[in-house]
Amino acid sequence: LPGLHVLAIVFALEVSVGKTNTVMALNNSDVLLPCTFTTCIGFQDLVFTWYFNSTEMIYTGKIKSKASEPFLVGRNPRVEFVGSTTGKENNISIVLKNVEFSDAGKYTCHVKNPKEKNAQHNATIFLTVVQKMVETDNTLTLIIVGVVGGLIGLLILFMLIKRVVLFIIKK
Repeated sequence: LPGLHVLAIVFALEVSVGKTNTVMALNNSDVLLPCTFTTCIGFQDLVFTWYFNSTEMIYTGKIKSKASEPFLVGRNPRVEFVGSTTGKENNISIVLKNVEFSDAGKYTCHVKNPKEKNAQHNATIFLTVVQKMVETDNTLTLIIVGVVGGLIGLLILFMLIKRVVLFIIKK
């Protein structure tokens, strides 16, 4: 049956960390690591786990159903759950407190849903820790924009002259 194949795709569990998968944090600050999941079929006793560099478990939560918020199974004392699963978005984001340089690396948000035959999915976010936030120098950008703008201006002028010349020739 060709229709069954489509259903399998529709019910798939999806996990996302948003548009960008890199986060920059200031040394000694708190940083949000975003993660949401979607499932068409719903969930029961869903387990989500955050890993640091694929092996170290830093947060594990379990969600009984859509009507309940997750309860903590285990966590690193510096990690705090800031999401919500009773809202529209199944948000399982965490905040990492007092970030240190050693916290830089790969963070994986892993979700397992028993209701979907234990379907599993994960998404990864990369954290970089900096001493101070560098204000990007905008002068170069302005120069580039100026040059590009000038080129477009010249191009338009050239097209106009070409049109006028052709107009004169036709006469």
